Amino acid sequence: MPTSMMAENWTRVSEFILLSFSSLPTEIQSLLFLTFLTIYLVTLMGNSLIILVTLADPMLHSPMYFFLRNLSFLEIGFNLVIVPKMLGTLIAQDTTISFTGCAAQMYFFFFFGVAECFLLATMAYDRYVAICSPLHYPILMNQRTRAKLAAASWFPGFPVATVQTTWLFSFPFCATNKVNHFFCDSPPVLRLVCADTAQFEIYAIVGTILVVMIPCLLILCSYTRIAAAILKIPSAKGKHKAFSTCSSHLLVVSLFYVSSSLTYFRPKSNNSPESKKLLSLSYTVVTPMLNPIIYSLRNNEVKNALTRTFHKALALRSHIL
Repeated sequence: MPTSMMAENWTRVSEFILLSFSSLPTEIQSLLFLTFLTIYLVTLMGNSLIILVTLADPMLHSPMYFFLRNLSFLEIGFNLVIVPKMLGTLIAQDTTISFTGCAAQMYFFFFFGVAECFLLATMAYDRYVAICSPLHYPILMNQRTRAKLAAASWFPGFPVATVQTTWLFSFPFCATNKVNHFFCDSPPVLRLVCADTAQFEIYAIVGTILVVMIPCLLILCSYTRIAAAILKIPSAKGKHKAFSTCSSHLLVVSLFYVSSSLTYFRPKSNNSPESKKLLSLSYTVVTPMLNPIIYSLRNNEVKNALTRTFHKALALRSHIL
């Protein structure tokens, strides 16, 4: 088709329509709304509780809980970017999202996603130092160092999100503005573009692989050394104690990487829009809810801190009354 004819079919898109789960019956959508609302509230309360408890309890002022607090901040941000709009599409049928709103949603989705990848790698390094160099741990992971590591984890999200979002939304869009997803993710928005996107797709693939693989390799290196160190511990009790400090993080890493990899690295022939929506729910909605539960149930220090905080709150309330 000549360029002039293609240009006539282009339109200045001012808003997008999120198809979300509109193909499902109204009763199913109502059930999904109640389910996702419950998960959303549990996610906000669970991660907020982790933040408050790790700040309030002096026993949880170690580097590990500093990074856990950062992870909870990320999970809250991740949920706020996606879930409220998704709930609106389910209950109020408010499926429209402005051009700027769609770009902002995609930007912060990339930002929080990339930051989480690198923060999980930083948490693995923290566990490596704690287990492999326990005597030097307080010195190596001092307050200044942990702040730098946290900043280094958050920073990569800015350039990745800025380049990818700005580049994608600089393309012209076709007459259709229907995004076949429950949020403005890159692949479904890219399908609406009326231009040659080959270079952008190469960049997106390479960028995604680097963002996933670099932290993943760092995590694998850390846990390879951790495993070697644990095997050298003579007592079974010592091995169990060392492993228990890593088990929660390993479970969180597995949930995040498995779900996101299945979403973005599946062959296109096996990747229908509906199946991608279901997979996307796992790391955008379910995983952020599970993280505080995993760290609370599998960590005695957190459970004890929650108990102490609860008792203090009850004592303060009774004192006031």
